[in-house]
Amino acid sequence: MSKSIATVALERRVDALFARYTRPGSPGAVVAVMREGEIELCKGYGLASIELGVPIGPRTRFRIASVSKQFTVTAALMLAAEGKLDLDAPPHKYLKELKPLPVTIDQMMRNSSGLPDFLELLRLGGHGLDKPVRAEELLAAAARNTHLNFKPGSRFLYSNTNFLLLGHIIERLAKKTLGEVLEERIFTPLGMTDTMLAADIGAVIPNLATGYLGDDQQGFRRAAHAYPQGGEGGLTSTVEDLLTWSRHFDDPTLGKNIPTQLAAVAPLAGGHVNRYRRGVATGELRGLDTIGHGGLWPGFRTELLRLPKVGLTVVVIANLASINPWRLAHAVAAHALEGDRRIKPAHEPVARSEVKPIAGTWFNAEEPALFQLAWTNNEPTVTQNGMPTALARRDGGWWGAEAGSLEFALKRDKDRLKVDLGAGRTPTFKKLGKRKAVPAGIVGTYHSGDSGATWTVRKNGNGTAVDVSGPLIASGPEWKVEGIDADTVEIISPPAWITPTQLAHLVRDKAGKIVALEVSTGRIKKMRFERIA
Repeated sequence: MSKSIATVALERRVDALFARYTRPGSPGAVVAVMREGEIELCKGYGLASIELGVPIGPRTRFRIASVSKQFTVTAALMLAAEGKLDLDAPPHKYLKELKPLPVTIDQMMRNSSGLPDFLELLRLGGHGLDKPVRAEELLAAAARNTHLNFKPGSRFLYSNTNFLLLGHIIERLAKKTLGEVLEERIFTPLGMTDTMLAADIGAVIPNLATGYLGDDQQGFRRAAHAYPQGGEGGLTSTVEDLLTWSRHFDDPTLGKNIPTQLAAVAPLAGGHVNRYRRGVATGELRGLDTIGHGGLWPGFRTELLRLPKVGLTVVVIANLASINPWRLAHAVAAHALEGDRRIKPAHEPVARSEVKPIAGTWFNAEEPALFQLAWTNNEPTVTQNGMPTALARRDGGWWGAEAGSLEFALKRDKDRLKVDLGAGRTPTFKKLGKRKAVPAGIVGTYHSGDSGATWTVRKNGNGTAVDVSGPLIASGPEWKVEGIDADTVEIISPPAWITPTQLAHLVRDKAGKIVALEVSTGRIKKMRFERIA
């Protein structure tokens, strides 16, 4: 097959981006570029299996995690078009075991429902992705909950619960498994022969890559995960099949208005913008609108990036957690568009000298929210709830989080930072000085009916710790407690593939006694743990 000189130049630039993953014994990624329906590049770098020495190629399958969400939504939209599903109805209309909550299915599709993430609900009870669990126990975690993070429709906050429930609703209405529905209604008609819903974590999947943690400096190890997956992230697929799916946006055959429905705008309360649509997220690349989604699962990361105005699709799928497909996909797209007058010049990168005066820990008690700002890996990085996020310069003096699943941008305001948290919320953060001691009155036992978790706070030889139990685990490693101010503590979970942290606001009675904890994580806000005898 002949190649244009522009395609050759693009391939060489992409080769340079992925060169480190071609070293012997390294996992890696697959990259594809499609323009106006024509594939310009489709190439693998590194190994799908270090143990077996199998290279990554265009037909290598990966777990694509949250990129699955748009397929779940598509199946639901098909049922809605047939009059079988009401998008304005609450989920408990179809799942009778759920508590009645003022949430609509359309809000679930848009991550504006306020439902807490079921992964976080279970983690608050000491259960993690490395521990076996049954699919019915995941649904039970969502059914147990009565808490909403905010008034539905008022804010965006990413939650896997929305799409877990949507998958179960589809199964109840279709009287088939979600995998069967997706296969019959989407994958087979489109010719996506290498895509399937692998709900059972132990299923044998031909050509499936192994997921790894680590890097070429520290070494590689297999990523542990034992959770079954459904509508929130259960698909395995290939780069070629995802290009087929992207082509369907430009030339829809499943339903002429499916792509339009996926991208349909619905403002948040107060007219604020929600850049998350229905199972897909919108963004911007140097003045060009983007739409797509990322995926993250232990050892696997995916980015499906579309730039409709210029007819460009870039897909990057990795089997190594330290690879950043979002950043790489955007870099590949920028190379592919070099010389195109429709793309704006890139912002100047933030300089280390700009970060140094404001590096440190910043805190807002009302949210509550806390983050560390540091110069890491030659760029400004914010770490919040244990998750690091690189910041890039934006218009108007703001530095914003790269990926759209986290609404976060900051701007210096004299000796404070103004932080944009989305939906018109721009609270001021103060730099945290010396931390207060953990209040002695916090010692005791607390229970959350919404998560089923019980926390026993106690003093030990090193300070203060929490013993955690929940619906699926009786006990586990202790969690460390650190003070912040007189009414807030930070609780640090043991490290897994990430090291999660959460804040707890101390709720006091009129006499000043601590009667409850209001716990906030990345995807749970102010969930109440009542003190018990």
